[in-house]
Amino acid sequence: MHGGFDVSVADLTEIALPFLDEPNHPAMRQYTHDHTKEWSAVVDAADAFVFVTPEYNHGFSAPLKNAIDYLYGEWQHKPVGLVSYGGVSGGLRGVQMLKPVLAALKMVPLPEAVPIPFVHRLLNEEGRLMATEDMDKAAESMLNEAMRWVLALRPLRPVAVPS
Repeated sequence: MHGGFDVSVADLTEIALPFLDEPNHPAMRQYTHDHTKEWSAVVDAADAFVFVTPEYNHGFSAPLKNAIDYLYGEWQHKPVGLVSYGGVSGGLRGVQMLKPVLAALKMVPLPEAVPIPFVHRLLNEEGRLMATEDMDKAAESMLNEAMRWVLALRPLRPVAVPS
């Protein structure tokens, strides 16, 4: 287990953001809904992200795109590791579709990733993923690189000014 990060999980199913419903562009940070303000606080507080996404029709999931689109500045200058799953490609085609979106937000998608091909073969009777040694090694490499990028990018992020 990697010990370099304090981890919190943001499950998009639990967060349940409606389809983007803010009247103002996210770059303005003039949010009107509590769900957006709460999501903004979660993303703003993070130094790095690991997105776990399936691949559907060679793309990434609509809920992930929606969650990304809610915000703008909160994402900037932060690294993002990608864990993808699916069939033969392990979700890599969806990840390739996601990378330009992340780059447009000034995020740094890490080359180190954890693709999980034929994910259905790795689920136990309860439907939980049984990680392999290769997945663990890939995750360790990805998180080590994320820490390097956190340290490099932190000076680029704005400093919060107390009000």
